[in-house]
Amino acid sequence: MKKTCSLITLLAGAIMTFNAGAADAPKELNLGILGGQNATQQIGDNMCVKDFMDKKLNVDTKLRNSSDYSGVIQGLLGDKVDMVLSMSPSSFASVYLANPNAVDLAGIVVDDTDQSRGYHSVVVVKADSPYKTLEDLKGKSFGYADQDSTSGYLIPDHVFKKQFGGNIDNKYNNFFSSITFSGGHEQDILGVLNGQFEGAVTWASMVGDYDKGYNTGAFGRLIRADHPDLMKQIRIIWQSPMIPNGPILVRHSLPADFKARLVDAIGQLDKEDHQCFIKAVGGKQHIAPTSLKEFQDIIDLKRDLVKGNR
Repeated sequence: MKKTCSLITLLAGAIMTFNAGAADAPKELNLGILGGQNATQQIGDNMCVKDFMDKKLNVDTKLRNSSDYSGVIQGLLGDKVDMVLSMSPSSFASVYLANPNAVDLAGIVVDDTDQSRGYHSVVVVKADSPYKTLEDLKGKSFGYADQDSTSGYLIPDHVFKKQFGGNIDNKYNNFFSSITFSGGHEQDILGVLNGQFEGAVTWASMVGDYDKGYNTGAFGRLIRADHPDLMKQIRIIWQSPMIPNGPILVRHSLPADFKARLVDAIGQLDKEDHQCFIKAVGGKQHIAPTSLKEFQDIIDLKRDLVKGNR
């Protein structure tokens, strides 16, 4: 009789625990999407993620598309964004420096073709321009993407300080005639094409077919949108050392059981609907494990940049 009572007690406790977990589970999931690119295309590319998560987690997934990187950073810090599928490493560094416990690393995106774990900042000019090297842009107008972009600001800023001296405030000892933040990588490329800038930075994996804009990067998005001949219209004159790919983030303060299910669902999305995952992250990539160590150099650079701006 005592054993029967104990079993009933255990079952009742398990049911209560399950019900409590179910009650705690969010009914809404907020997917953060970095701004600075065609909002309509980005939302379209992530609708399949919404459908997948809605079914797997029994939630209503909201696509939180920000006009800039800062919106997603503040969303993660303010518990308004629950996950990001491919965060800018520099933006992750901003989140980490503001609150090391705000997010958990759920993985990193890795190239499907060669398993590379990074990408490059590149400087582009018009193909019919005379510019062949960075030095050729002396006295010319230049475009950055976003202040929280890794390839669109953090890395080239670090390189230009060393190569030309000065800083962005004095246009690197007046090497450039002007410097403008366009708001995003696609805007940088379009700014070069329409003559707003004579040179600008964007990002690319530098792996895969050049004419298709490589496996991953801003070129491919523009080609798919409305610039099929883009790679014939631009020339790459500089590329940075490899930058770690964007991390996959989930909000740390989510209920533990739901967070585990969310991380598992992200992995299932990659495996069960890989084409959807590719669309959402912007390239032919899959998920691999990562740790804070992989992003430590970026965090250190961001910390130094913030200190230098004070």
